[in-house]
Amino acid sequence: MSLHLWGRLSSINVRKVVLCAQWLDLELPRTDAGMAFGVVDTPAYRALNPNGLVPVLQDGDFTLWESNAIVRYLCAREGRGYPADLRLRADAERWMDWQQTTLNRASGPAFVQWVRTPAAQRDHAAIAASVKATEPLLTWLDQHLAQRAFMLGDEPGMADFPIACELHRWFGLPQARPAWPHLQRYFDHWLAQPCARGVLDLPLS
Repeated sequence: MSLHLWGRLSSINVRKVVLCAQWLDLELPRTDAGMAFGVVDTPAYRALNPNGLVPVLQDGDFTLWESNAIVRYLCAREGRGYPADLRLRADAERWMDWQQTTLNRASGPAFVQWVRTPAAQRDHAAIAASVKATEPLLTWLDQHLAQRAFMLGDEPGMADFPIACELHRWFGLPQARPAWPHLQRYFDHWLAQPCARGVLDLPLS
């Protein structure tokens, strides 16, 4: 098997790729990298990804970084979850970009404060600002999923993996949240799938 993934599962971006690969039934060996595992500042790793971030995918002599690009690549490579129709594919890519540039940016500060900041040092104003920014986005997403089972319709695909991992992170925070029945139904579906084991059932860290 030519595939290999670099990155720690505590990273939402690595989780996206692992969830996608397991849904595709791919064997994807992985090497922990980043934070306590180090590796990312070594010359060898920087040769793979000059940004020094995770994940990085190697497929034989091809190297790819950026988590959503990796998800798209794996789905296209396996011919599953990658829309053939141009407009559906653009729609999927739009949601993937929204997750990375809008939803993740809003939700990230609360995660960092609750999970990666010692209690005595937590900035509760930063948490409140993150909640204020994130909840309208998730309310909108809840309304979107009221009309469909998955991000693009009746079948799962590449746009679902980033969204499912965002929900795993937000729902895992020790704070109250509104009732979002469609988001909860959607997340519960993913949580029950075999591909979620070792990914969405892990505690945040």
